[in-house]
Amino acid sequence: MSAPSAASAPETETRTPVLKADDLVAGYLPGVNILNGCTLEAYPGELVGIIGPNGAGKSTLLKALFGLVTVRSGSVTLQGADITNNRANQLVQAGIGFVPQTNNVFPSLTIEENMQMGMFLRPKAFAARVAEIWELFPVLGERRKQRAGSLSGGERQSVAMARALMMSPQVLLLDEPSAGLSPVRQDETFIRTREINKTGVTIIMVEQNARRCLQICDRGYVLDQGRNAYEGTGRELAKDPKVVELYLGTLASEVDSAHDA
Repeated sequence: MSAPSAASAPETETRTPVLKADDLVAGYLPGVNILNGCTLEAYPGELVGIIGPNGAGKSTLLKALFGLVTVRSGSVTLQGADITNNRANQLVQAGIGFVPQTNNVFPSLTIEENMQMGMFLRPKAFAARVAEIWELFPVLGERRKQRAGSLSGGERQSVAMARALMMSPQVLLLDEPSAGLSPVRQDETFIRTREINKTGVTIIMVEQNARRCLQICDRGYVLDQGRNAYEGTGRELAKDPKVVELYLGTLASEVDSAHDA
């Protein structure tokens, strides 16, 4: 079930993907695959959204990219170099950041100490880098001595994003960044995600909030049963009759209105 896609827009055709997953097969248990030939490309500076029904393999895809789920076949490349099944610490060093959906901060540590944990591979560069992070997240800078466990869900999400950015990643993987947040905090998180992307960081974001994801992403992938079902720009996916029928319903008109705004 695939549809013609304009995902390879003219401006991406002559560029090399910064991160590419090719025909991934992966799973948590022997003989049980969650991904069944999934493919993804992210170009420099893009914000790529991944949507789909529960159990489609969206979060598993991110974990496979970050070495947390074993890839049984297929490949993952970063700037053309094979990083398939590399360990997470190697991937952080190579330029990939990952923000999981849950347990994404050290609650007993202060905000500043969380930033130090994000920089454990380059401690000598901490002072210079954290100053840049405080500019991007000024509220966190003002409250740097506060323990992360005392923060709201939205504030903890900001801490998690900021910590992942400490190593100046080329690519940032976000797993359900709006999950469990109030509508206001969700909006703040999506705005923050776009602001981070505008600094030049390529972002691959898994989201259950398909409407908001398609509003802000440059391109999107719809996964279903561990396979690519559709791909295209946010506008294209929102207008695709099959995507609307199967995944978006009445949300499509809201997505299109947001793009026109």
